[in-house]
Amino acid sequence: MAAADARVVHPAGRRGGGRVGARAGGGDGGRMTRRPAPAESIAVHVALLAAVAFALYPVLWVVSIAFSGARPPVPEVLPIPNQPTLEHLEAVVTTSQKVGGETIWLFPRQLANSVVVALATAVVGVSIAVPAAYALARFEFVGKRRGLRALLATQMFPTVASAIPLYLLLDALGLLNSRTGLVLCYASTAVPFSIFQLRAAFEAIPVDLEEAAMVDGATRFEAFVRVVLPAARPAIAVTALFAIMTAYNEFILAATLLSKEEMFTLPVVLQRYIGEHDAQWERFAAGALLVSLPVMGAFYLVQRHLVAGLTTGGVKG
Repeated sequence: MAAADARVVHPAGRRGGGRVGARAGGGDGGRMTRRPAPAESIAVHVALLAAVAFALYPVLWVVSIAFSGARPPVPEVLPIPNQPTLEHLEAVVTTSQKVGGETIWLFPRQLANSVVVALATAVVGVSIAVPAAYALARFEFVGKRRGLRALLATQMFPTVASAIPLYLLLDALGLLNSRTGLVLCYASTAVPFSIFQLRAAFEAIPVDLEEAAMVDGATRFEAFVRVVLPAARPAIAVTALFAIMTAYNEFILAATLLSKEEMFTLPVVLQRYIGEHDAQWERFAAGALLVSLPVMGAFYLVQRHLVAGLTTGGVKG
């Protein structure tokens, strides 16, 4: 009788063991995920480290030049500062100009010019692009496709092609050497890109969410503000960051439209260290480091939205 019980229990145990093995092996019929071999894993890590070193090497050289007291006659392979000093950073920060007997510290004012212009460009550009992109994503109207093509066509012309017309226009309006004129020029170039970026984000948001809100009594505007905008927040943050970066780093229009040193933005300031007969590379590198600090701060603030915003609209359905 015990033998019979053993014969009955034994197949059941095998079936149970098979199910456990299938579950342990994974959900795809018991197939286990292949782990990379040690040699393959080492090769991948070495390749990644090499890519990181390749990307960071120029940055480390900029840091080395900025903190070097004197450049060696023969360039060294390792980016290690020669006679470390803060002299060049101090020289950039303490640049001044006397106007009417008053000393004006130029770098803080020029930094403020760049930051204010970049932030204002993002605010103006995104504020215009958000409703325009929503309308293009949700409504059908006459001239929609032609409008999109016209927006796309504006992105095909380089910035230098519009420098002279913009100069004449701002001169007629009395906006040369002003932050307002620069913001208007930058916002006009930021709006088309922002519209295309946000249109894809709004199309990726299901219409059912808005319809459910309107069934509950919300108007379309309330559904847009309370449902659509929060869902599109990552894409809006990334679009604003792109607008900030474009305005913050722009050089051609700033150099064309600004002639007063106290109104310069930082890219124009950096260019002044590289002359026709002389190049102050140490101060150029020190200025480049200082210019990068607001950019790194902006990326830090929106880093959690960056990946989500870049992938929004990439997959629909």
